[in-house]
Amino acid sequence: MEKPENTPIDVENNVGFLLAKAYQRACLIFKEHFDQYDLTPQQFGLLCFLWREDGISQAVLSAKSQIDRTTMGGLIDRLQKEGLVERRPDPADRRAYRVCLTEKGKALGPELAPIALRAQGEFIAKLEQHEVETLKSLLNKIRN
Repeated sequence: MEKPENTPIDVENNVGFLLAKAYQRACLIFKEHFDQYDLTPQQFGLLCFLWREDGISQAVLSAKSQIDRTTMGGLIDRLQKEGLVERRPDPADRRAYRVCLTEKGKALGPELAPIALRAQGEFIAKLEQHEVETLKSLLNKIRN
């Protein structure tokens, strides 16, 4: 068996490192834009799914957002505490709950959408449109 080379890893050009640093920058920009709303990127993402399809089950929301069920429960608890969502029994399954936006949660959609677009614009400002499309395609390949 050959001995592996003792070449140091160029960590600054490692895909995982670059993705982590890009994610950190995205979160920083998000926090700057959403500071007054006391929302995390994950909570905002859940609200986005609910603005598109209100009243989905917690399990469906977990699958769509690719967040494990335990973490999902905590995120929904915090959104519920803020008065943005509520859990309602699922009429089709007594063991399940549907996550529904409150009036306060519904009202935030039109207010936060332009802020989210500005934050994303800042994050991708150095990229050409075709680069953004390529990046999204590559990230979807990695994700799936």
